[in-house]
Amino acid sequence: MNSTTEKRIALISVHGDPAIEIGKEEAGGQNVYVRQVGESLALLGWKVDMFSRKVSADQETIVQHSRNCRTIRLTAGPVEFVPRDNGFKYLPEFVEQLLKFQRVNGITYPLVHSNYWLSSWVGMQLKAIQGSKQVHTYHSLGAVKYNTIDNIPLVANQRLAVEKQVLETAERIIATSPQEKQHMRSLVSSKGEVDIIPCGTDIRRYGSVEPQAARAQLGIDPEAKVVLYVGRFDRRKGIETLVRAVRESKLHGSQKVQLIIGGGSTPGNSDGRERDRIEQIVNELGMSEFTTFPGQLSQEILPAYYAAADVCVVPSHYEPFGLVAIEAMASGTPVVASDVGGLQFTVVHEKTGLLVPPQDVAAFSTAIDRILINPEWLNELGKAGRKCVINKFSWDGVAQRLDELYTQLLEQPVKEPALLTT
Repeated sequence: MNSTTEKRIALISVHGDPAIEIGKEEAGGQNVYVRQVGESLALLGWKVDMFSRKVSADQETIVQHSRNCRTIRLTAGPVEFVPRDNGFKYLPEFVEQLLKFQRVNGITYPLVHSNYWLSSWVGMQLKAIQGSKQVHTYHSLGAVKYNTIDNIPLVANQRLAVEKQVLETAERIIATSPQEKQHMRSLVSSKGEVDIIPCGTDIRRYGSVEPQAARAQLGIDPEAKVVLYVGRFDRRKGIETLVRAVRESKLHGSQKVQLIIGGGSTPGNSDGRERDRIEQIVNELGMSEFTTFPGQLSQEILPAYYAAADVCVVPSHYEPFGLVAIEAMASGTPVVASDVGGLQFTVVHEKTGLLVPPQDVAAFSTAIDRILINPEWLNELGKAGRKCVINKFSWDGVAQRLDELYTQLLEQPVKEPALLTT
């Protein structure tokens, strides 16, 4: 075991590769979280290795992000994209490859921070085999997700059991909002140690572009009323609700409303099918003239889209945190969001935006109109949002709190590993 004086950590994100472009299928808030936490911890003196699964032969095995932060892609199962619900069977091989990487490099990770339930299983094996201490962030709870969908996947029972086990055995669970902690307690288990540490955002990147300059850069009419969605194409993201809400808007037809639906999709995959479905609805409702699908938005161009928007809408059926909301707020753009999960924590109703019932087209339409028809209030909401993010949700602050937690855990005596039954 390494001396605990060396600050070394493995961030495990089996299905959310921190080194890939955000916006591709299976790439969203989790990828951003792991990458930003990793890079921020490296600045605080940690040696950070982020482990993910290799999904294509042309991917580099090791991506060096900074001197002390890198992504390491392990081969587990076929070297191809595997939907997250089909990934569990490849986890034993992932653990084997991680242990082999340690042996070859003379490393033993005293601490692992696992992300999402698949990675939590990997973390629990490392804890059992070599006594690594485990911190875990869920990113999404099966017990909540399965309440919002009709087709429960075959892996559901396995997932629910693993999520309960990690809550009860990890040294610490990170809830990203009080609402997520409450769900853990009411739906998963009353046991386990939970700390609330929110996700963060880059307050230097977002908010760095002036709205009119952003519109000029993107070729958007300076007079248009711009409604923006950013995220994956997934039914649970509620994009259909947004489209229908804009169609019902009082401003629709009378003023230059522009709807921008930003996000990548892969033809033939589930997100590609959802994008096709949304485009079809847009066409059927006669909205194609003022609706654009710019595709995947790179981290370089995203700040301009947020700055160019009058309002950013997050219509998810459920969201444990909602990174898009704080990115928009950091950019000084008001948010209309579903009144669910972590969005109740990040969006301050009537102060930084508006919260409305999920899947309620009329409520979303009314909320969007309230902000768009009142430019002064829109401005106030934007300023309050930016201030809120600076105070509560910067990555620097998040990394500082994680650094304190990790240091405290490493100073505690190591228990003898007791092999888990899985």
